[in-house]
Amino acid sequence: MSAFMNVTPLSKDKTMTNTLKILATGVAILIGGLVPVKADETVSHYAPEQSETLQQAVENFVSYNRKLATVLERDPMTTADMEEVHEYTYTLEIALARINAELGALPEALERVHETSEGDDPAALRASSMAYLKAARTLDR
Repeated sequence: MSAFMNVTPLSKDKTMTNTLKILATGVAILIGGLVPVKADETVSHYAPEQSETLQQAVENFVSYNRKLATVLERDPMTTADMEEVHEYTYTLEIALARINAELGALPEALERVHETSEGDDPAALRASSMAYLKAARTLDR
């Protein structure tokens, strides 16, 4: 008697799941092989401008968006122009991450101002408003 005779058959659901996994893997390998890459071609990675503070992040965000807009005005756009945009995205990503981290709580801070303005505690309103304005003023250009 063969060792295969003692194997418990898979249910139809498991068989279908395994078949789909194999099919998905094959498609991923096939699609990955369709992306043209030259042997001597590499993607450069650039050191971004850092955004240590919210103010610095906003300055980098505004400055690098202007640089991006300037490159986009070039016609025709060359591969060097595209590489320049690629370089700018590193700084923009860092700046935007800092902005999101710092200002992500801004709507909640404004809601706290709203809620304390409905109350009867001027000190609480002042405190919540000052916390809100500290972050909001960074965007006041």
